[in-house]
Amino acid sequence: MEPLLEVKGLRTEFPTREGVVHAVNGISYTVMPGEAVGIVGESGCGKSISALSIINLVPKPGRIAAGEVLFEGKNLLTYTDEEIRKVRGNDIAIIFQDAMTSLNPVLTVLTQLTEPLVLHMGMDMAGAERRAVEIMEMVEIPFARTRIRDYPHNFSGGMRQRVMIAMALTCDPKLVICDEPTTALDVTIQAQILDLLNRLRQDLAMAVIMITHDLGIVAGLCDRINVMYAGYIVEKATTEALFANPRHPYTLGLLRSIPRINQSRRVKLIPIDGFPPDLTQVGGASCPFQPRCVYPVERCEAENPPLDPVEEDHWAACWVDVYAEAGKERVNG
Repeated sequence: MEPLLEVKGLRTEFPTREGVVHAVNGISYTVMPGEAVGIVGESGCGKSISALSIINLVPKPGRIAAGEVLFEGKNLLTYTDEEIRKVRGNDIAIIFQDAMTSLNPVLTVLTQLTEPLVLHMGMDMAGAERRAVEIMEMVEIPFARTRIRDYPHNFSGGMRQRVMIAMALTCDPKLVICDEPTTALDVTIQAQILDLLNRLRQDLAMAVIMITHDLGIVAGLCDRINVMYAGYIVEKATTEALFANPRHPYTLGLLRSIPRINQSRRVKLIPIDGFPPDLTQVGGASCPFQPRCVYPVERCEAENPPLDPVEEDHWAACWVDVYAEAGKERVNG
């Protein structure tokens, strides 16, 4: 089976007065048809910009400096503005994290749902309205036939996020990019939205890219996970392998900082010391995670490790066998 999406050596930069911000540094990954892939990392690591780069929505003065984005074998980075607009919303849709600022406050939900159906699918208004109601019901919004004429402010936060999901699904996209879609919601509503996305993915056989800082979110939704740090993918693996056998110290740090239900109250969470690097300074010889790493070696300062296979379908960018080092800690601790 051929990949639905193939990102190759993608680099995205932002020129500033302080220097060039290297937001995305040559990342590569694939998404298969119907697959859910997670992109995980702390704020500012480049995960959202990498997703916006796929559909050429990088805000100015940012630019895509290098790489390819192959969607069904065609490089989207060579598309004209008109050509890429036909892809957005039609073949590739995006769900943003803040529904209130993403939805137009002066237009009804009906208007916002029917616009892509008329524009991309060529439907008349009657057909577009019927389809919009169907999608509202699909995302489990009660009384969809009447509520579709409401404005965004008439909906709760969780219902607004369901409207955003409905907008993403209007044209039956093959790939949906979810940019932290549950960040502003409480835990109960988060779980409902994630369950909905998972069910829709399976029912509609669509692929999903889930962008988040929370490993707990991708654990139950994604088939594979890419861990980003300072614009690099530092580890990628199947979800099961990543949780069972993390091979990069940053991934290990993220896992150690997750609270667990069965964890004693006396056990403290282990934070990742230090601060994220200045992205105008990354891209040099040293490993960008070296100043914060708990397993540094001399080679880390001299060479930035490549993303190499460590097991079958598991890659990590580290000079140290992190799993072995963590095992020593468990034995000695």
